[in-house]
Amino acid sequence: MNLLAKFVRDIAGKLLVLTLMAIPFSATAQTWDELAPGQQQILSPFEKQWSALDQDKRSRLLRGAERWQNMSPEQRKKMKQRFNRWQKLTQQQRDAIKNRFKKFQTLSPDQKARIRKAFKRFQGLPADQRKKFRAQWRRMTPAQRKRWLQHFRDKRNDAS
Repeated sequence: MNLLAKFVRDIAGKLLVLTLMAIPFSATAQTWDELAPGQQQILSPFEKQWSALDQDKRSRLLRGAERWQNMSPEQRKKMKQRFNRWQKLTQQQRDAIKNRFKKFQTLSPDQKARIRKAFKRFQGLPADQRKKFRAQWRRMTPAQRKRWLQHFRDKRNDAS
């Protein structure tokens, strides 16, 4: 890269940082009354505690409200179903799911893609077959599960 291009890139980066610093504090700094009516409607369960929520929580809620506003009625219906299922889980089950998600986030893009592909294949199976596989998996010991997974990894590597 020549010196001029490097200089321009450095200056552009610094200007971007300065510009972002000059932007007024984001929507997370808003009081309840400063929220748009649509946001207030969606976030109404949090109205009484809004001023006590930390910035991170407010920001996540506002992003969620924005996503909700942009969803189709069918997407909203699915989201409500997922939320109801989540609410029915025990705290221990929720924590386990959160931990699996954190672990997934640490995987390489290739590993994530393989997992997503396997999940799509599983979802494509008939419901009764998925139920049968889940029951079989639950009956396995951790050692059996490990051997079963290794068998399919070896099979996949042989095909490559």
